[in-house]
Amino acid sequence: MADPLPAPTFATLLQRFFTEHLVHHRAVSPRTIAAYRDTFQLLLRFTQRHIGKAPTAVTLADLDDTLVLAFLNDLEQTRGNGARSRNARLAAIRSFLNYAAHYDLTALPVIERALAVPQKRFDRPLLGFLSRDEMQAILAAPDAQSWVGQRDQVLFNLLYNTGARVSEGLAVRAGDVVLDRAPCVHLRGKGRKQRTVPLWRPTAALIRAWKQRLGAVPDAAALFPTRDGNAMTRSNVTQRLAVYVKAAGTTMPALLDRAISPHTIRHTTAMHLLQSGVDITVIALWLGHESPATTHMYVEADLAMKERALGRLQPPGIATQRYRPPDELMAFLHSL
Repeated sequence: MADPLPAPTFATLLQRFFTEHLVHHRAVSPRTIAAYRDTFQLLLRFTQRHIGKAPTAVTLADLDDTLVLAFLNDLEQTRGNGARSRNARLAAIRSFLNYAAHYDLTALPVIERALAVPQKRFDRPLLGFLSRDEMQAILAAPDAQSWVGQRDQVLFNLLYNTGARVSEGLAVRAGDVVLDRAPCVHLRGKGRKQRTVPLWRPTAALIRAWKQRLGAVPDAAALFPTRDGNAMTRSNVTQRLAVYVKAAGTTMPALLDRAISPHTIRHTTAMHLLQSGVDITVIALWLGHESPATTHMYVEADLAMKERALGRLQPPGIATQRYRPPDELMAFLHSL
């Protein structure tokens, strides 16, 4: 009987992980590949300092739980990374180890111990969102008679209607909007995931008027260009929103004391849907969350808001209880 083939080396597995698994099998976005690449560049540099092995000499057995924990601690202590960054690096390592476990059975005990390294818990800041009146004041601030004002009015109404991320809103093309009997917009989200979100009639009417003003444009053209025809950037959207927050602040001064970003509009959409009685699983689909668990932060934010209101009704000195729901390798990497 022929001897079994030797297990591929760590270097071989890591290159296959990037060129085959991530690109072809999972079809992840270039941003994800870049984030994973950066993680392994940092990990391999740390490994070389920590155990004295060059990247191409590293084996899967070297990536035990002790090394992974030491690397994560180094990220926090030496690089000053927070819990979110630490967890993102760990997620990249876990993804590779899960892949590698299929190809090197001899390393399974080490891989299992490394996969058991837990994510670090952290307190999420209370979400910022706008009241309905505040949101409407901002949406009414642009001058719809001007080209830029009309574009901005349509853009911010679309972001509020759909709860889209800024990148998703700016990626909308003229052909992505359906304005017939059941108006909707096709959004391209994180990880190249696509979803379709219904449009409210007022939003559809604004988009229809905006497309008429744009004239005959190809379906592949950006729905929200700049005056010179280039694509808008995140900073453009942030700057334009700041202008309208300031304008809305003349009638609602409280807006001027708050940090309001385009992502605040996304949080506002979710909170308003939740407060209108929309099921959390539907909100998760609306926002493009992979799991309703991600959307649960809006439930917690809504509860916190209600707690503050309840606190105003209680006698002073009585503490309220917070409800918590149950619930040559481096070169290769550099070239990616």
